[in-house]
Amino acid sequence: MAKQFPELDHRLTDFIGGQRVFFTASAAAGTRINLSPRGTDTFRVLGTTEVAYLDRTGSGNETAAHMLADGRLTVMFCAFDGPPMILRLYGRGEVLRRGGEAYGAVLATAFGGHEPPGARQIVRLAIDLVQTSCGYGVPFFDYREDRPTLDRWAASKGEAELDAYRRKKNATSLDGLPTGLFPEEGEMLV
Repeated sequence: MAKQFPELDHRLTDFIGGQRVFFTASAAAGTRINLSPRGTDTFRVLGTTEVAYLDRTGSGNETAAHMLADGRLTVMFCAFDGPPMILRLYGRGEVLRRGGEAYGAVLATAFGGHEPPGARQIVRLAIDLVQTSCGYGVPFFDYREDRPTLDRWAASKGEAELDAYRRKKNATSLDGLPTGLFPEEGEMLV
């Protein structure tokens, strides 16, 4: 049976810390639903009702567009080993632009100031509901290792090529919504 909580407790935070992958789901009115897997090496619990992940350059930027247009975000973890459980974090997300003050503060406090190759933005979630469910239907999988491909790809590009790639592939969503990744002329980063 599903159980609901107003915030994360120590047991749920420990569960998050033991996972290797999480999923994000977002949408805005009239758009496709985006569902993305991500490695937990970039995920941080900031408090009992706040989490964040350092988002890296990829082929799209749907989550950022949905945060700008709507703000709803769900993060899901599920146990692939050990006792079964699914954990969902529901709430309102926001994108912290790379180079902005808020991005710098979270990078410094939650990520020790380390910015991996291809860092694009930080997505922060204000949690309004935590839900667990049994996870009995999730199969067992064995973790082998993280893939080094994204790091190698980003490092080989360099900052100028990554910027050009983001401008081409990450400025709008599949549905044509702006992602807000690039500040408008004269706009200050916050």
